[in-house]
Amino acid sequence: MQLKVSLESPIRPQNGGLFVSRNSDWVHPQRKLESYELVFVRQGVLHLREEETEFAVQPGESLLLWPHRHHGGTQAVGRGLKFYWVHFTLANVVDHGVEDNAAASLRVLQQTRVARPDQTSALFRQLLNDQELFGTRSATLAPIITLLLYELARSGNPVATAGGAASALAAKADIVIQNKFASQISASTIADELHCNPDYLGRVFRHAYGKTLTDSLHERRVRHAATLLVETGKSLSEIGQLCGFADQAYFRRIFSRFHEMTPSAWRALHTRTHVNHI
Repeated sequence: MQLKVSLESPIRPQNGGLFVSRNSDWVHPQRKLESYELVFVRQGVLHLREEETEFAVQPGESLLLWPHRHHGGTQAVGRGLKFYWVHFTLANVVDHGVEDNAAASLRVLQQTRVARPDQTSALFRQLLNDQELFGTRSATLAPIITLLLYELARSGNPVATAGGAASALAAKADIVIQNKFASQISASTIADELHCNPDYLGRVFRHAYGKTLTDSLHERRVRHAATLLVETGKSLSEIGQLCGFADQAYFRRIFSRFHEMTPSAWRALHTRTHVNHI
């Protein structure tokens, strides 16, 4: 099942939040909504049924619930479940599953393993922060939901890549960065792992992605650090270590370069969110 959304269709946000379960007996309520609900699980497993279909949404996965359908929990979730959620409606839906010729549309699978979970978390945090500051009628919320749907559409469909050995090599380097950023890797160790010349790898990577290997590595580490700053109570030193920064001062400097604020300021700014505690 997939949702096909026209890019010309106005998105009407309702409200969103971050749910955190502190009750081991909590079960998602049974209900039927008039809106779509997009759920993105960060921790724990969310057990849901929509009509006759059951879902077990794992960390890093999203689930899109349709309006006018019964949905609800199928079992207790236990302590520590954490997921973002947002309700919205669409003025025009292309289709729910039949192929069409609408080029200007997004195709979002109902349940998706999100390709870029940190980026998706960052979008949800921005949405909740704007909702907190400016209310549910803020003009910024609809574009953020559109970006979230883009992320899910990208995750649920094959990624087209340019041909050629150089592009393939750059893509392999990016995979190493995405998977091993928390370890003590560098541009030279990535080249060693891929059995190629560091200068050559640097050139093809910059051509493919428009940035250096080191900048891409820093960007990945900082993106994960931004998530941990908001979603955990870990110290700045712990977060730096978990993101591959051996030196805390260097962590602060690189983080500030990307976000124009310190990690502490980022944490203070982005913790004003709508959180459900059950």
